[in-house]
Amino acid sequence: MESLRDGMLVGLGNPLLDISAVVEKDLLVKYDMQPNNAILAEQKHMPIYQELIEKYQAEYIAGGSVQNSLRVAQWILRRPRTAVFFGCVGQDEYARILEERATSNGVNVQYQRSSTNPTGTCAVLVTGTQRSLCANLAAANDFTPEHLQGAANKAYLAGAQYFYVSGFFFTVSFESALGVAKQAAASGRMFMMNLSAPFVPQFYKSNLEEIFPFVDVLFGNETEAVALAKEFNYGTEDLRAIGKRIATLPKENAKRKRIVIITQGSDPVLLIESGTDNVREFPVQKLAPEQMVDTNGAGDAFVGGFLAQLLQERSVDVCINCGIWAAREIIQRSGCTFEGEPSFSA
Repeated sequence: MESLRDGMLVGLGNPLLDISAVVEKDLLVKYDMQPNNAILAEQKHMPIYQELIEKYQAEYIAGGSVQNSLRVAQWILRRPRTAVFFGCVGQDEYARILEERATSNGVNVQYQRSSTNPTGTCAVLVTGTQRSLCANLAAANDFTPEHLQGAANKAYLAGAQYFYVSGFFFTVSFESALGVAKQAAASGRMFMMNLSAPFVPQFYKSNLEEIFPFVDVLFGNETEAVALAKEFNYGTEDLRAIGKRIATLPKENAKRKRIVIITQGSDPVLLIESGTDNVREFPVQKLAPEQMVDTNGAGDAFVGGFLAQLLQERSVDVCINCGIWAAREIIQRSGCTFEGEPSFSA
């Protein structure tokens, strides 16, 4: 077993500072947003960030899906710099906050710095235990493949054993994601991806078709899986059938099984592996309503828990159970935050 070391895991994503607040449902209606959904900000959404700061008790939390997952993984691993994160920020106070928070959590951040746009933000509207996300990517949009071509960053890519990319990142630099995916497949290393949001299969179907042959592990929740099935004309909304279809799609590295993991909130996590007709279920222990603070970051935390065990070469069962545990921990806090010693035991 390879012991933990610097740079085993590389993640590519959009670093965003979450501006999170508990709001009434009227605010969702005002900005044409849906509960438990994630969208990209349009012009009509731009006032929301200032409104959260001025009218609500907004919190600033280090965010961005992939960065969150790496932060959670580092918390569980208790070994700094095991994970390296690539993304683009501005040259402002928000970038300083993001870097300070991520670094203090143990992530080795290698940001590209935009000189033209401010650091990206994500409005997190919490209504009860539900959360709705509206991301203004700003500087995150400025990430370029050239950032990965510097000598130090090429060394990080060459040294990693595992790669993780969000579907969100397709809106920014699909070329970078695909390049890393191909590099991983050619060298027998593991490439993992998250569907991230229903809009990814809706608007980036051709990108998904292009990258799927290189995906070893695919994460998604039930709404994302159904959105994908609709765009790919699977003719079903049955999650087990959808997972099986994805698992059997053509794969570049045939030596490694494809793993498809579909989360369903408090319903069981589904595991589908290529080469078997089996769909396995992993139960999720439900929290009492008073224990739930908000679901923001739950999916990111699930992946973080999974990655933490994967890097230690634990079984997929242990990886999934740690993912479930991590998501449960984060739901009991505001945003994707954590503290103290992780208490997961296999």
